[in-house]
This record gives sequence, structure tokens and C-alpha cells, in this order.
Amino acid sequence: MPDLPVVHVVGTNGKGSTAAFFASLARAHGLKVGVFTSPHFLTMRERVQINRAMLSQARWVELANAILSAPAGAELTYFEFQTCLAMLAFRQERVDVAVMEAGLGGRFDATNVFAPELVLYTPIGMDHEKVLGDTLAAIARDKAGALRAGSCGVTGPQDPDALLELENRAEAVGARLMYAVDMAEPVAARRLGIPGIHQTVNARLALAGWRWFAAGHDLKSETDKEIFGLETAFLPGRFQRVDVDGREVILDGAHNPHALAALKAALAASGSEPGCVIFSCMEDKDLDAMVPMVRDLTPGPVLAVPMAYDRACRTERLAETFGEKAVVLDSLEAALAEGSKYSSPTLICGSLYLLADFYTLYPHFLTA
Repeated sequence: MPDLPVVHVVGTNGKGSTAAFFASLARAHGLKVGVFTSPHFLTMRERVQINRAMLSQARWVELANAILSAPAGAELTYFEFQTCLAMLAFRQERVDVAVMEAGLGGRFDATNVFAPELVLYTPIGMDHEKVLGDTLAAIARDKAGALRAGSCGVTGPQDPDALLELENRAEAVGARLMYAVDMAEPVAARRLGIPGIHQTVNARLALAGWRWFAAGHDLKSETDKEIFGLETAFLPGRFQRVDVDGREVILDGAHNPHALAALKAALAASGSEPGCVIFSCMEDKDLDAMVPMVRDLTPGPVLAVPMAYDRACRTERLAETFGEKAVVLDSLEAALAEGSKYSSPTLICGSLYLLADFYTLYPHFLTA
């Protein structure tokens, strides 16, 4: 079987959305598309999808056993195992393109072993500092490592320090780095299946990447199919508005300052002011930087709730950091009940793991 075309999506925020937009564009043009994303909400099977459908449980187990029985298969890390399972599924199912979302880095990320022909760079910001480095330049340098000799990268808007690292890497290895603004026109937020004004950046990047990919594979990118692809993209937990017992709840996975800034812009553009925010985060996050941004999302209280994860930030610390604006509750259910007292929407943000707790209660919101 010929090598499978791989599109690698790397960055800090917007990776999942960009992967979803690209996959939707490819599907709209008749391609069979495999997508690997992380993390999942309710089941690991969410991470590996073909034409937006999860593998069956039996198929997933079959692939898992094949990997674990291979030499050194049992020595793989959790993320390496998932990555291998995704690529094995994509090859066996003969997808036309595999869209691989990086984990937290670039140079040493498990998804960087497949020699992608195209790397899409979403905005790079501060996150996972203990692993990638404590400066934006260091983080960008790691993510720039996804570029290889002879490969092509397309980037969306970047901080100058981050862009410099991408350009330096491209020059050093003989890769080509292009800019989405030169390859695709702006897209309107109202025409996007994944809502939020910030998604226009991710959609434009995906559209630019798709057009380059299509041209390289003798495919004609058609305007009506591009529009349909962008309009029908879906990804749960990205400024997702749902109705819970007659009241509006906004779900957003914003979990770092860069994403919280995008969330604030999306709220302002949509004319929404949450009556309260239900919040929790992981212990390794820069809480001091996030707190004033979360406070600024609502005139009401911040409802701090626990999460059933070892690395979750304790509610005592959240209460101490948020101060008088914090209301500590013992469960997400209690916070949702508290939120129902306000006429404005309830916003849930701070961690994808917190959204996973929500989807455990309301699993039907995981699909379009």
C-alpha cells in the first residue's frame, strides 16, 4: 500500500478545531478521512474516527491486541499506544488522508513519527511550561521541530517570537513555510459549524491547508464544497451552546490564558454575558494568570467545583485564589443547579476534563 498522506496539526490552541475543519473540507470533496485527536471525553474510541464515526468496540479491541502483541508493544506509553492504534486503523481502512493532532509538543510528540507532507500550525502560546519550556520561544522551538526536510508547513497568525522559531526551523531543515493569509481569504464566523469569532482563524488555516493539499493530489477544491465543509464541521466543547432543562449552558474547553482570551472575544462577538462561570482546572496550569481572565468573563460568581482526576486543582486553592468571587460547591450538578438561578447563560470552562464530567451527565451533546 502506498504511504498514507498525513496532515499534522501542531500548536497550543485550536488544534482540534483546525483538524475538524480540515477533515470536514476533505470529506466534502469525497475523501475518506481519518482523524486522530485528544483528549477524549467519555471513551478512548473518540480519539480515532473515520469519516466522523468511532470504531466499533470490537474493532478497537482487535487493533489494541495487535499493537500490544507486537515487539515492544507493551512498552508504549498511553499516548504512543493511541497514536499507533489510530495509524493502524487508518491504514487498514484505507483512508485517503490521516489528520493527526499533536499532543502537547512537536519535535518529540508521538504523532511526529509519520513524516507528514503538511504541517498546520495553529497559534502557539504559553502552556505545558514544565515540559516544553518557560518562554514562548522555547515552546515554539519544540513545536517547530515537527517541520522536516522537504515538508511543508502552513501557519496561522503567530506571536513574533513564535513565528521566528518556525521560520528558523524551516530554513535550517530545508522545509517550506507558508502563511494562511496568503493562501485563503477570510471566512465569516456565521458560516462556521464550530462557533466563535476565534474559529475564523482556525477555519482559514484549515482552508489554506486543504487547498494546498488538494492541489498536490490533483483534486479540484470547489467553492460550494468548501462552504459546505466549513459549515458542517463539528467539535464538542468549543463554544458549544446547549439547552439544559430549559436554560442555556455554554461549554468551552479554554484552559490557558491564550484560550481564555479567545473565549472572551467569542462571548463579546455573540453578545453573551454569562450569569456565572463554573470553573475547575488542572493543578499544573498558571492559575495566577488565568484567575483575572476568568473573573472578567462574568459579573456573577465563579462556581468552583472538584474534578475526579489526580492532577485536578483542589477547590480550596481555587477558592483562595479567586477570593470573594468564588463559591465552592461539591459537584458539577450542584453548580448547574446554582447556575439556573441566573437569567443569563451559565458558562463552563477551565478544563476539557470538566467538560467530560458534563458530558457524563449529558452524553447526547457529544454529537452534532
